[in-house]
Parts: sequence; structure tokens; C-alpha cells
Amino acid sequence: MNSQIILWPVLLNILLAILLYFKLIAVKKRAAAEGAVDESRRALHDDAWPDNVVQVNNCIRNQFEVPVLFYAVVGVVYALNAVNWMVLSLAWIFVASRYFHAYVHTGSNFVPRRRRFFTISVLSVLALGGYAAWQLL
Repeated sequence: MNSQIILWPVLLNILLAILLYFKLIAVKKRAAAEGAVDESRRALHDDAWPDNVVQVNNCIRNQFEVPVLFYAVVGVVYALNAVNWMVLSLAWIFVASRYFHAYVHTGSNFVPRRRRFFTISVLSVLALGGYAAWQLL
């Protein structure tokens, strides 16, 4: 198997963060146009923004938590030349769960559903990490 194929899930997860930045720009512009922003506090305080802006911003912050572990583990698996169908499947499960998580987080923000997708992403990273550790042994 071509080990470089593992980079596709990584790139698509990076794309998710970029798409969320575009969404943040849109919701911030809308909030500013509606006069829903406390202009004197907006530079330093999240509470200057309406909830829908904070919601998207929090989702972006979340893209730099568990996904960072995903990038690291994928790098280890790639460096070990240990990419196989199981690793690739876990990587795609991670990315799909992150997209669903972001969809819920920036939409209904229904925490039980969001938590389910978050848990799937964490479990897939744990499985990838376990596999990487096993390969090192």
C-alpha cells in the first residue's frame, strides 16, 4: 500500500479548520451588521459576541485539541511505514467524526450528539496510537 494515502485524511481535516474559519468570518460579519457586537469589548472578550459567533469560535478551538494528536499519530505511523487498511479506516473514521462533530457544534449544538462524535474521534486516535506503539515494539 502507498503510505502517502494516509495524508488525504490529514488534508481533509485541515480543510475542516479552514472551512470553519470562513464560517466564522460570515457569522462575525452578520453579527456586526446587525449591531449585535459590543464594539468596545470585541477585541479581547468572547462575551462581546453573540452566542452563534462564540459557538463557531469554540468549534475552531476544538480543531486544535484532539486533531493535533491525530496529526502526531499519523506522522508516527507514516514514519514507521506502518500504513495499512486498518490505519486508513481509523483515519477516515476520525475525519468523518470530526466533520459530524463540527456540523453539530456549529448547528444545533446538541451536546449528547456532539459528545458521541467527539468520543468516536477520541477512540479512533487511541486505536491509532495503540497501533503505533505496537509497531514500535
